[in-house]
Amino acid sequence: MDSISKQTYRRFLLASQGLWPGRRYRGLTGADSALRQMQALQLDPLVMVARSQDIAMYGRVLDYKPDLLYKMAYEKRQAFDYGGWLMMYPMREFPYWRLHMKRRKERGLRWAHFTHPPKEVVRFVLDELREKGPLGNRDIEGDAVKVWSYRGRKETSVTLFYLWLIGEVMISNRKGFDRVYDLRERVLPAEFDYAAPDDEAEDFLGKKIIAFYGIAREPSWKTAFGESIHRKVSAKEAAERIERLIEQGEIARVRVEGFKENFLIRSSDQPHLSELEAGRVPKIWKPKGPTTEEEVTLLAPLEIVSARGRAKKVFDFDYVWEVYKPAHLRKWGYYTLPILYGDDLVARLDPKLDRATNTLHILGFWLEDDAPKDGAFADALANGLKRFADMIGAKKIDLSGVKPVKLRSHLKSKIKR
Repeated sequence: MDSISKQTYRRFLLASQGLWPGRRYRGLTGADSALRQMQALQLDPLVMVARSQDIAMYGRVLDYKPDLLYKMAYEKRQAFDYGGWLMMYPMREFPYWRLHMKRRKERGLRWAHFTHPPKEVVRFVLDELREKGPLGNRDIEGDAVKVWSYRGRKETSVTLFYLWLIGEVMISNRKGFDRVYDLRERVLPAEFDYAAPDDEAEDFLGKKIIAFYGIAREPSWKTAFGESIHRKVSAKEAAERIERLIEQGEIARVRVEGFKENFLIRSSDQPHLSELEAGRVPKIWKPKGPTTEEEVTLLAPLEIVSARGRAKKVFDFDYVWEVYKPAHLRKWGYYTLPILYGDDLVARLDPKLDRATNTLHILGFWLEDDAPKDGAFADALANGLKRFADMIGAKKIDLSGVKPVKLRSHLKSKIKR
């Protein structure tokens, strides 16, 4: 079993997600390539400065603008969104997710008040879509639900959600973040309108988990695999599947400095680990623009490399997205974002966009104790703030929340807007 340093682990996690050593994608086709590299992109409706998914894509696509994601997914039909934990996936994966959808249909919604919508409501909703074309929740009349659901206030709205979970309808487009549904056969490209065999789908989704995490903790694989295939997976089955994938040469075990558990990686990624351990950066990761040493990247709040406690384990960076905390319990701020410099998280800032004046306000800024405080970092921070402002359409940047006087003065001289 190979052993790697914590620095190699950190760099590979960032690189496997397309975040390091710099942006390697560009434009509309780059958005598609970035999603494939990421494996999945979590979607969220909040838009304090930009939605989490747009911040995530900005960190990977050199000239990213927020409309590129919707164009790639809904106009070019290169991606689809799915699941209770709402994610966007490459469209080519749809045949494998049909297994999850089939099992959703068999088990129903498993909510307290019902599992399957009434058949007559299902027929009505499908007929409305068939006759009228793409529709949102507001476009279909229906009786109020008997028990409150955040999925919809009408039976027809909950039914649309159910039909989406079982793959009968898909999200054809979005208005803002509101879903616009249509029949699967009118959204899904014909080449992907089939269901992969169950065994093939389970094998695909099992390997996808490892690709998504880059280096996956072996003890956690079982739970993630069971969620993906929507059935219970025993410890014995999980162990057998892992051993079979290792024997087939699909995956390998890795030890990481400072961690007791084993990790799993795709065998195709082992050469990258070897390059990193030798102090080299694989040529395939060459950036199309500045590196993260030349220009910091603001990480999305739902970024897989840093969300849900991973920032603490990987970067020793204590990060919690505090949007759902009461104001008096927040330590940092409402929409605080980690700052990636080089291969480390060195600071955080709390941004807000004033759309009336097109001003990006930095409400708060905090450096880690071991963060660099030299001119190179200040330049990289200025460059990163300018790119972020351009992405969200801000014409001015208010730096009043940056309290270190010398750093604030340096940023003002570099940004000049």
